[in-house]
Amino acid sequence: MNKRLEKCVSILLVLCMLLSCFVIETEAARKGFKYEYGVFLSVNAGKKAMSRFKDYKVLIIDAQNDFKAKDIKKLKKQGHVVYSYINVGAVENYRDYYNDYKELMLDVYENWPDERWVNVSDKRWQEFILDDLSERILKTGVDGFFVDNIDVYYKYMNTNHGEGIYEGLNTILKGLCDKGKVIVNGGDAFVRRYYEENGNLNGILDGVNQESVFSRIIDYKKDKFGKSKADDRKYFLDYLGIVKKAKKKVYILEYTKSKKLMKSIKKYCKKKGYKYYISKKLDLS
Repeated sequence: MNKRLEKCVSILLVLCMLLSCFVIETEAARKGFKYEYGVFLSVNAGKKAMSRFKDYKVLIIDAQNDFKAKDIKKLKKQGHVVYSYINVGAVENYRDYYNDYKELMLDVYENWPDERWVNVSDKRWQEFILDDLSERILKTGVDGFFVDNIDVYYKYMNTNHGEGIYEGLNTILKGLCDKGKVIVNGGDAFVRRYYEENGNLNGILDGVNQESVFSRIIDYKKDKFGKSKADDRKYFLDYLGIVKKAKKKVYILEYTKSKKLMKSIKKYCKKKGYKYYISKKLDLS
């Protein structure tokens, strides 16, 4: 073998070794977590919870379920990104502040009898969310908020409360964005209006999670699910298209036990670059 050929072979061997190392490192990084996204709102703090979370990069939990700063610190040290649930448009009767805001409560939340809508136009509620509840949650060390029941605007937009609720949600979301990352759960009526009026979603959210795009809930008590209606699916996919156009992250949360539907959801989300979580239980435990 002449010297020129020996040199070429040596260079090729080195390149192969470097490429091999790159592939191994890339796969190791990619395999750090099995799944990109997980929603566990009914899971309480404890060893079982920490074990349950290990495969998910982005975690949605309810930090009010006894999670301490040490728990969140441990999760973040393991590489998780942690968001906490915060209910801004309604209030559950098991929360320690329920009785303090009874005069601001509106109708009972359909299918959730232990929960009532709240008049978010009230300054006292806005101050509670921004100066009290969100601060308590932030002390646990979470990265941001999973903001629920922005749909209070859709519920009351054609009533005397409508404009006040819209402005109240503006105040709350902008305030939360100043504190950390914000994923809005649902909220299509509010988000669409905001986008139409402002041409962007900056300052009110970093992403949107939409439930039941491909699936639908048939029986809330028995965890009975089905496939979403074509018109509903198209509407929500169009909505998520707006979110993507605004350069915000898209998350999908589905409820189904159908392997066929699961496969379709995964295929679509992979194509669009959306993160997804599929649960067989409505309570997300």
